[in-house]
Amino acid sequence: MARNIEIKARIDSVDRVARIAVTLADKGPIEIAQDDTFFRCNDSADRLKLRTFAPDRAELIFYRRANSSGPKESFYLITPCSTPDALRESLTLAWGQAGRVRKQRRLFLVGRTRVHLDRVEGLGEFLELEVVLEEGASAEDGIAEAHALMAQLGVGAEQLVQGAYVDLLNA
Repeated sequence: MARNIEIKARIDSVDRVARIAVTLADKGPIEIAQDDTFFRCNDSADRLKLRTFAPDRAELIFYRRANSSGPKESFYLITPCSTPDALRESLTLAWGQAGRVRKQRRLFLVGRTRVHLDRVEGLGEFLELEVVLEEGASAEDGIAEAHALMAQLGVGAEQLVQGAYVDLLNA
């Protein structure tokens, strides 16, 4: 499975952080509307979500990561899907839904890191960093990179949150 180092932080303004991110980015901003349906999983560290971009374009994403607030290693598998409504219905019947998250995402690429600036319906504004790790790459290097990028973006450790957006919505 692919892996990355992730952090999620509550921010005061997507626009403020975007002004900094654009000066660091190799690519972006890219605007993406996402509708994520989460399904029940047996293990609390596991997540299964169907991320829908359009009626004929989605991704089924399985990932496993600790529910902690600091930078953490995440293992994931992404499967493209062209029939999201039918797949959502099948998975809902089989596993049941854990919740739904709708967001507007602004994506920047900074080296190997995906910088997501999210406006999440019902929650507010967030920064997510995903430092993509190559096969055999050190998690510690990815964690250091996440900390350095947080500092450059003006995001402190006290802003970090744990869990997925669906957990925050369900709390």
